[in-house]
Amino acid sequence: MLLPTLPLLDPAHKVALQAHLDDLTKPQGSLGRLECLGIQMGWIAGTTRPPEPEAFLITFGGDHGIARHGVSAFPQEVTPQMLANMAAGGAAICALCRAHRITHRLVDVGVAVPCDFPGVSQRNVVRGTADPLEGPAMTRAQAEASFQAGVDEVATLPNVPFALLGLGEMGIANSAVAALLTVVFGGLTPEEAVGPGTGVQGQALQHKVEVVKAVLAKHRPDPSDPMGALAAVGGAEFGAMAGAMLAGAARGWAVVVDGYIAGAAALVALALEPRLRDFLIWSHRSAEPGAKRLLERLDIEPVLDLKLRLGEGTGAALAVPVLRSACAVMREMATFSGARVSGATEK
Repeated sequence: MLLPTLPLLDPAHKVALQAHLDDLTKPQGSLGRLECLGIQMGWIAGTTRPPEPEAFLITFGGDHGIARHGVSAFPQEVTPQMLANMAAGGAAICALCRAHRITHRLVDVGVAVPCDFPGVSQRNVVRGTADPLEGPAMTRAQAEASFQAGVDEVATLPNVPFALLGLGEMGIANSAVAALLTVVFGGLTPEEAVGPGTGVQGQALQHKVEVVKAVLAKHRPDPSDPMGALAAVGGAEFGAMAGAMLAGAARGWAVVVDGYIAGAAALVALALEPRLRDFLIWSHRSAEPGAKRLLERLDIEPVLDLKLRLGEGTGAALAVPVLRSACAVMREMATFSGARVSGATEK
């Protein structure tokens, strides 16, 4: 399997970006986190004045064999129903993409039934994954094909020099798969990684923890073999998001990670190519407990904290106007050196 080749980001360029930021007509640090985001946007774009980026968001759909073990509050039939709702423009992600001028794509990469709705890209590699308590959720070939599906979907997007690429998903029981991958690649325990997902609580939540433990005990996935681990515990949409992340970064784009599910996919992508970290923007702190712990473990401060736990790419979509604002500050503000505005006096 060939990985997309990422451009090299010059650490020295950050010095020029910081100097430009410090010269802007405002007290240093007064725009808080927006300043850090502006530096990252400029670093990825390769300029101290990053242009307003176009924004694309891809929502990948997939089903999971682990769902038959009662790890979700909703039945698997909801996955194609929600993809149909998205295709009709009725989901939260659709409203947010319209509000923020984001081109939205829907992709069936692993849904259990055909989703041949208008507007859904057909890249299915498996009609729902297998039960990971009985055997591998996917074959290695299927895992690699899901990764390639994400790469291929990005290849259909306009090849603009700089853009934001958000990744989201739709798939009943995929929070259990996210927990599995977060244990494997993020170093969390099952108790730390498993959360309510669609709303499981009490004994049902403890049952979800036990199912995750049983899958891990059966397969003992190896984090040094990312595709093997993905195949063992499942998730075609996870492979597709990982492939899309690397393909977007290979174009020199900023890659906007949605919540817990997309974050788990990012762990797979980072295991394949650690340099991806420079291109990733973590959009929000999901209300899922495992997501919060993962961000702490990775020492990452996300753009937003709105207690979201929907998925679909909603957090990534909401981060887009903030990231565009960070670019605008770097690009459009006057500088002390150019505007004849007195800077702070040293004491």
